[in-house]
Amino acid sequence: MMRNLIRAGVLLAFVGLGACDKQLVVTNPNSPNTGTVLGTPNDLESFLGSYYKRWHSGMYGSLANVWGMAAVQSFEDFSTLSNNCMGQRVGIPRAANDNSIGNGCAPEQLRVYQYENEVQRVASSVLAQLNASGYTLGSESQDDRAKAFAEFLRGISLGYLALVYDSSAVIDETTQANDPGTLKGYPDVMAAALDALQKAIDFTNASTKSNTANGFPLPATWIPSTNSFTAPEFIKLVHSYAARFRANVARTPTERAAVDWTKVIADAQAGITADHDNITNTQTGPNDTWVAQWDGGGTWHQMTPFVIGMADNSGAYASWLAKPLDQRGPDFFMTTPDLRFPQGDTRTAQQADFAVSSCGGASQVCKRYYVNRPAGADPGAQFGWGGSEYDFARFHSWRVKGDGTAQNGKMTFMTVAEINLLEAEGHIRKGEYAQAAALINKTRVKNGLPAITANDNTTPVPGGADCVPKVPQPPSYNTVACGNMMEALKWEKRVETQYTHFMAWFLDSRGWGDLPAGTGLQWPTPYSDLQVRNKAVYSLGGGVNPASAVKGTYGW
Repeated sequence: MMRNLIRAGVLLAFVGLGACDKQLVVTNPNSPNTGTVLGTPNDLESFLGSYYKRWHSGMYGSLANVWGMAAVQSFEDFSTLSNNCMGQRVGIPRAANDNSIGNGCAPEQLRVYQYENEVQRVASSVLAQLNASGYTLGSESQDDRAKAFAEFLRGISLGYLALVYDSSAVIDETTQANDPGTLKGYPDVMAAALDALQKAIDFTNASTKSNTANGFPLPATWIPSTNSFTAPEFIKLVHSYAARFRANVARTPTERAAVDWTKVIADAQAGITADHDNITNTQTGPNDTWVAQWDGGGTWHQMTPFVIGMADNSGAYASWLAKPLDQRGPDFFMTTPDLRFPQGDTRTAQQADFAVSSCGGASQVCKRYYVNRPAGADPGAQFGWGGSEYDFARFHSWRVKGDGTAQNGKMTFMTVAEINLLEAEGHIRKGEYAQAAALINKTRVKNGLPAITANDNTTPVPGGADCVPKVPQPPSYNTVACGNMMEALKWEKRVETQYTHFMAWFLDSRGWGDLPAGTGLQWPTPYSDLQVRNKAVYSLGGGVNPASAVKGTYGW
């Protein structure tokens, strides 16, 4: 049973809005249970080892979080359904991320804040106990392994608090149990996250050097995965999160340009060398509830043409863009040389090329990432610009069959392609175009697109009339032309990371300047916490404050 160790005033806010969550059981800090969990070495280590799943549940374990809103805001998904506030955020012009007291999106906007603050509090409490004089789990290596994992949990929980919200408290092992912490802005929260990740690496190295009993690898239950987290493999995972966080904390193109790309490159080069997966379990976790909803066809997960149309070579995307927004129809059909999309010159041919039922068996790899759905399954679209014939289907096998039963088994949560492309972006930012091209070409070429050979960021990508991507052109943004190296990187990043991690398209698009004007760049600290702290409640986005996207790269 998970126990929430968040104390004092902040706890009161979380209890009020978190009571409907069956997993969250709040334990009186004065009860014997708390002393047992933190006082007995075996119990403490087991408790710590359970908290990756708790972190994961906040991000992926429920539809009631901000990912649905972020997906429709960044065109990673399209839905006008009111479920989980997608319908409230999908419209153009954009609505604000409403944080008024009692607003209908409050549970979704609270969940990540609630869970990740709980995780950082628990990890910090464990660290405090491990640092207590004379306390040990059994050996120096075992103690350092636990400290490494606790700092990792602090790092990834603080990291996502910084990515999603404008502010949060930062808790560490020196924070008193009754201290809710002071709200800090997202740059300070991210700095604390990166510091915690570095400490995780340092403790991992210390555990290895001690060479006493019960060091690495991590127990298999701590991060359920097909990978064994030896010290080197765990360090690779930590570096990969650091690379992701360093780049994606940026809210604007100016902030993204100012990222320390040398450090991003270094973290990426020290990162994972194979896709990172979790072994999901619908009963005990972890799981990926949003992907389970988004895959396969229909109103939850159809693809709007805004981004996927950039692969078109038929002229359909150019024609679509040439129309006023309210006249763009929902029956968008395209052809493309990109082999991640169904191939064929007609809808019937594309449906014959790839049917989603062809990868409905256990542990199958789908032939394409996207499917042209059967015509009879086309959903209605409240906004014509939102509809197309295409659905995301890359993880269909996992959704319907897993490794034997639906949603139970290997599921990707971080791809090597993402880490390679983070490094590639760093090389572009530093003018190191040959290195960037080599990394972009890793996924580009194997998916039917010609290699980038021009080592600059001005030459159009190769392919002529069949080039991918084609991007809207200023000043009116109703015509298209072949993109440059950076646009090729962005295309690969979007297609290769879609639904593989939390808010993938949103995090990149805001830093690239690709969100539609008025989109909220972040979510405010939930009103429940602001009330407890006697601070004013506010909303963000909607074009009425600085935390809104401006018209950017594509003129949206």
